[in-house]
Order: sequence, then structure tokens, then C-alpha cells
Amino acid sequence: MSKNGAKQGVNSKPARKILISQPKPESERSPYFDLERKYNVQLVFHPFIVLEGIPAREFRKQKIDVQQYTAIIFTSRNAIDHFFRMSEEMKLSIAQDTKYFCITEAVALYLQKFILYRKRKVFYGADGTNKSMLDVINKHKEAEKFLYVCSENQQDNEICGWLKNNHCDFQLAYMYRSISNDIKPVLQKNDYDMICLFTPSGVKSLLDNFPDFKQNGTVFTAFGNNTSKAVVDAGFELQIQVPSPQRPSMVAALELFLANPPAEKSASKEPGKSSVKSSSRPAGKAIDKPAAKAAKPAAKKIAVKSPVKSVKK
Repeated sequence: MSKNGAKQGVNSKPARKILISQPKPESERSPYFDLERKYNVQLVFHPFIVLEGIPAREFRKQKIDVQQYTAIIFTSRNAIDHFFRMSEEMKLSIAQDTKYFCITEAVALYLQKFILYRKRKVFYGADGTNKSMLDVINKHKEAEKFLYVCSENQQDNEICGWLKNNHCDFQLAYMYRSISNDIKPVLQKNDYDMICLFTPSGVKSLLDNFPDFKQNGTVFTAFGNNTSKAVVDAGFELQIQVPSPQRPSMVAALELFLANPPAEKSASKEPGKSSVKSSSRPAGKAIDKPAAKAAKPAAKKIAVKSPVKSVKK
């Protein structure tokens, strides 16, 4: 804690301790660890939610024939994991010419874990936004039958709305659900400069664990439109939204933030951490004001004496 306090005192790098609401990457080659080394920042990983796969017997109640769909929509790696888990449980054979539409390139590349990756059947948006992915889907909507794999209590309303409004042949497939994780030990003992949220369920978990949680200047970063909306609806201030053209991924957002830390803005937004600085500023102004007031009376006295001398002359 003492080291953390010392680091926070450096104005040029206000974000020194960041909470990532996801499991810690297994690979040491993760770009998150590159950020730690490059910017000397401490990243703490702790999932805000626990994903629970829906069993095949329960999925069958949705009456979805997965093999009839020619295109699958994935907005996360979790969706990919549970799609192929379900396929294995139900002993389904996915056609080799099935097309996959992914929210980001990183999600698309994750498919290599399960299929032979081919550019002609794996698609993703240019900048990682819903719009860019939907622009790609728009080129194929007439010929494909889409299956949107998502959580039981978490769907992207923008994607669903677009598919409906553009008369796409699609179906939602609930293959997993999210449950709030216990995050009290992590947030009670530490003071974070930034919290990165990835799902609306993560925001719900924060409120489930801390109903009276106060942001107190902590920077909130949200991935996806639904998560961003959940942050705002919960009454928090959202500083960074991902993805965007400049921030296609959470790692890119952190890189941009750490490379260009808003030192002055963060100080004004964080009353707890800027209390020392704010108390020193009025002191500086108090010294200047009396000097200015003293100068004005002196000027008036000179102005009064000068006309008297002119009369005597």
C-alpha cells in the first residue's frame, strides 16, 4: 500500500493500479503484461462474474437446430467456448462452410482453437465496433441464416435491433448464463485508479457486492454499448468506452490512457486524491490577492495628490 501511495503522488501517471474484471491471462505473452512492464502499472485481475454453461438438456428446450444455420455471430470468446462445448455435448457436426461473424479480430482469431481458420468464412469488423461488424453482415444477410450465440441474461440490443430492422433470418441461442462473483475481498482492501468492465453483468455484480458503491473519481472503462449503458444507468460516470476507432480493444484503450495520462483532469475529478493539491492552490492565490489590493490604494493616493500640486503652481 505504501508503494501504491507513492506512485499516486506522481502527477504524470495518475493511473497506477487498475482492476481488470476478468480472469488473469494464462499466457505470459499477454499484451496486458507488456503494459505492466512498459508503464510500471499494477494490473489486478479478478472476474466480476462467473459463467455457467447451460446444459444440453436445457438448451434443447429452446428448440433450435444448430445445424440449420449457415452463419454464427460471436461477440466474445466465451460465446465461442460455449458454442463448441454445446456442439460437443449434443454431438453435432458443424459444416465446414459455416460462416463466422465476430465483433473483433481478436475474437475471430480465437476460432483457430476450434476450426481450420480460413479468411473466406471468418469475418470481423474493421474497428471492433458493432457498426463495423454489422456492415460486414449486411453484405451477406440475404444468403445466410444467422445464429447469435449469447448469454441468457446478456444480449447486445443494438445487434438484435439491427438484425430485426434489416429483416435478417436469425435466432438467439442462449448457451450460458452469468452469475455475480464475490469481489468484496478485492475491492475492500485496495484503492484502484481505474476499473475495467466488460459486461452489464459485471456492473450488476459490482452493485450486488456493494449496493452503496461510490466511484470517488475512479475511472470507469466499459467494453461494448450494453456495458456502457449499464454503467451510466447505475449512476456512475463513464470516462472511456471500448471499442472505438481509436480504442479497438481494452488493451488499446489502456495503452492510450497510460501513454497520455490526463493528469490535471484526473486531479479535478478525484476529490479524495486531489485534496492536498486543492488546499495548496488557494494558499497561492491568497498571497497574490492582498498584493493586488495594496497596489490599488497606492495608485489612488498618487492620483489625488497630483491635482493639488497643479493648483499651487
